[in-house]
Amino acid sequence: MDKSTLSYVRKDMLPEQTPPLAQAGGHRWVRDNLFSGWLNTILTLASIYVVYAAIMAIGPWLMNSVWNAESLTECREILDGTAGACWGVIKARWHQLLFGFYPEELYWRPVLTLILLFVSLAPVLFPNVPRKLLYLSAAFPFIGFHLLWGGSIWLPITAAAGFVVGFFAYRFAKVVSPLIGVGAAIIAPVLWWLIVAGPLTEALASILPIGLEAVRSDRFGGFMISLIIGFSGISLSLPIGILLALGRQSDMIFVKSVCVMFIEFIRGVPLITLLFTASLLLNYFLPPGTSFDLILRVIIMVTVFASAYMAEVVRGGLAALPNGQYEAADALGLDYWKAQRLIIMPQALKISIPGIVNTFIGLFKDTTLVVFIGLLDPIGLSNAIRADSNWQGIYWELFIFIGALFFIFCFGMSRYSMSLERRLKTDHR
Repeated sequence: MDKSTLSYVRKDMLPEQTPPLAQAGGHRWVRDNLFSGWLNTILTLASIYVVYAAIMAIGPWLMNSVWNAESLTECREILDGTAGACWGVIKARWHQLLFGFYPEELYWRPVLTLILLFVSLAPVLFPNVPRKLLYLSAAFPFIGFHLLWGGSIWLPITAAAGFVVGFFAYRFAKVVSPLIGVGAAIIAPVLWWLIVAGPLTEALASILPIGLEAVRSDRFGGFMISLIIGFSGISLSLPIGILLALGRQSDMIFVKSVCVMFIEFIRGVPLITLLFTASLLLNYFLPPGTSFDLILRVIIMVTVFASAYMAEVVRGGLAALPNGQYEAADALGLDYWKAQRLIIMPQALKISIPGIVNTFIGLFKDTTLVVFIGLLDPIGLSNAIRADSNWQGIYWELFIFIGALFFIFCFGMSRYSMSLERRLKTDHR
């Protein structure tokens, strides 16, 4: 169109103006998310009322709290008939809820173990952390075991030597066949631990007795035992679950059948049944006179249970990959393990992140079931505290404190998984 035919054509751009108040900022968010329709408005108002009623009911109870009291009776005397929370039980028994019956003068050992746990996890979880810390990540299970249980330092050293033996067994045996190499890497450490590790530990301890004060497992308890079982099960179940998922998709009938039977059997049995098996039946399958720590037995069963579920989560990620990814790996001339490590598994694990973290969170919360086999986790210790005549009749304060501790760790895992998904979401960049 000819500009001369128009009565007026603007030659200068209009200056930018702020959008209307109803179309930007919090006003728009409230309108779009809370009051976008009559049903949404009714639900929003009902939710506001429920939150208000909860705050009005719980708020005075929380605000009128007693922290300095040695018994529930003393709390009630201070409250003088008014409603209020008696947090004196937390102040008086916090160390028991966290550490169980661990010797008070040795609290520095579980605290140091927790610090080293986070330091050793840093290079695994965050890419910007120096890779040199991976050596600490590999050594942490043995360092943490020695710090918590104490005893001779040669026990974790000989246990770690078993993995070195397995590595060299694999290097020598894989020349014959990769499958034989994998079998040698499994059998050699087991033989080392069953035959060599015990006598070698005793001999080294008699020659050079170095170590920390030993602490029996029955002194463990509280939130510490939940962390030990939970993080051990989490760190062990992921690699085992990956191997089970690969085995279930294998073309080798024997390997596939074994993995399928293992996964289906474990998924069909409640965790509490496996815990009772660890507590009562596992010793019957061990040589006479063998003393196998109950906590280690529970860790084994929890790991077995979580591995079966982890295998199905990873298998879902593998099934979601298009066949073109497998064909691309073949076109590059990669063997099976290199294809899995470089192409297939990174993508499958990225897809499976929500399911993996969900399994981790469920496993961590399920550690409270150990109370049924005599291990005093936070729930078990809360029952023991309430059995004390000084604190009979107290409930909410203990369970709120325990729930808050579990929430912190579970919420942290959830938020990390969300950040990991955002970091790995490279589809449309």
